[in-house]
Amino acid sequence: MSVERWQTAWRQLIAPGSPFEVVTPDDGAPRFFRHAAQDLLQVLDAGRVHGDREFLVWQSQRLTFNQYYDQVDRLAGQMIARFGLQPGERVAIAMRNQPAWLVAFAAILRCGAVCVPLNSWGLGDELHYALQDSGSRLLLCDDARLTLLHDELDREQRATIVVGTEHAMLPEYCARYEDLISAPKASVPALQINPDLPAMILYTSGTTRRAKGAVSSHRAICQALFALDFQGAFCAVSSPERIKVVMNSGFAPTTLAAVPLFHVSGLHAQFLSALRVGRRLVLMYKWDVERAIDLIRDERCTQFNGAPVMMQQLLAAPRFGGEHTASLFALGLGGGASSAGVLDGMLKRKPDVIGGAGYGLTESNGIGAVIGGDPFVYKPATAGWALPIVEIRIGDSPDQQQLADTCGVIWLRSPTLMSAYWNLPEVTAQSLRDGWLDTGDIGYLDDEGFLSITGRVKELINRGGEKISAAEIETCILDMAGVLEAAAFAIADPLMGETVGLVVYGQASALPQEAQVCAFIAERLASYKVPARVYRVLEPLPRNATGKVLKAQLQESLGV
Repeated sequence: MSVERWQTAWRQLIAPGSPFEVVTPDDGAPRFFRHAAQDLLQVLDAGRVHGDREFLVWQSQRLTFNQYYDQVDRLAGQMIARFGLQPGERVAIAMRNQPAWLVAFAAILRCGAVCVPLNSWGLGDELHYALQDSGSRLLLCDDARLTLLHDELDREQRATIVVGTEHAMLPEYCARYEDLISAPKASVPALQINPDLPAMILYTSGTTRRAKGAVSSHRAICQALFALDFQGAFCAVSSPERIKVVMNSGFAPTTLAAVPLFHVSGLHAQFLSALRVGRRLVLMYKWDVERAIDLIRDERCTQFNGAPVMMQQLLAAPRFGGEHTASLFALGLGGGASSAGVLDGMLKRKPDVIGGAGYGLTESNGIGAVIGGDPFVYKPATAGWALPIVEIRIGDSPDQQQLADTCGVIWLRSPTLMSAYWNLPEVTAQSLRDGWLDTGDIGYLDDEGFLSITGRVKELINRGGEKISAAEIETCILDMAGVLEAAAFAIADPLMGETVGLVVYGQASALPQEAQVCAFIAERLASYKVPARVYRVLEPLPRNATGKVLKAQLQESLGV
């Protein structure tokens, strides 16, 4: 199928009267899908029709859709009855991937509350900051996160529901998750949700010291989920031969979910999408390539989406491509740029694969550009076409669009954008300008409309899909005795894509050694933020007239 035919199929899918009809408002507001759900309660309730079909597999746990919803309803009732949870209040989740995470998310929304997923890889200080910043009055966490936050929770007496704890005695402010979902059902009132009210605050790394909470409305997330549905439909009509192979395989649609659920890709593209359409989910607590292949083999997983580093490890595994991965037909890339080797390996080792990739941000609910199936084979190094409800502009301002194949700042406009950064009006005003999101990324649109990402304006380090703020690393290490100046930046890495490089300046007699610097940071930040390489220098760092470190010059002098 040619590009022209793909474009025709695209237009037919979004035409008036079609299931994915796109409306262009007369008032100049962003385009939107006419038939998308209005609020997330509609999205969540859509999955109830799947009844006794198996939904979740995690370690020894297996839940049907009915069992899942029974736990959701019980937990929602108990959060209202025991904790007095009210619509609009914030509730945080801090745990690794497991069924209780998915139950908690749906139960929070069932109460009309705002869900605040926290990065479970973070250390206690990072988690506590997000708890305080969001004003979450209730926390659902696993035992490991309870241990990390114990002192703060104890001091604040913050109401907490703990999952899977083996402690015989818990503090008075804690309740056991297992007790709540086995208690008699308590009533949950029916709610009328305003689609423009907040549904979620998802924290994202930035160039400031602390993560920022991106506030998304019910409407924004519903439009994002429908955009993912559209991409699935377009992939089917643009790549019929690949879809036919899947349909004839006889395998039930099953996703191996290894991406953390506190990421927009894990939450939207895997969990919520699967819930609505009745797809089975096999959860991984954390990524391990050999364990992943075991699960693909044993559970007959048909789909896997992951960061490039995960895909690289999967493709390099000796068992990949044989009988152990015979059921795997769809591979999706996200969370970072993919090397040519990964793309080439995917297509060579699985010629019939429905490959795909995309571009989006937490601030856009993961929605921007996307590519999959035959178009992915055609231009695998690109992020694809802007989705039908997304406008992309390239340039210093969205008012001044660059010519094709000309690099510039990427701007997005769509109904999926965040409403604001939580409690950060000035930062919000810098990022959202007249409805356009300054992504901080650099890229270009080619003459066929395919988007390519070439770099980042913001000083974020993308380590295997995890975004790390350079400023956060710098601020942390400047608290260490003997460090007078510091600059963090990305170092190219064949496995992770990028890792953290750090330059520290101080007097020879007082400047800490590399191991001491890494140990200091490891005590204060998550392990993935610890530098892979520390450069000790005895001369002040080069700066411009405004005092900003000239990092490009610095890296050049170091030969990085």
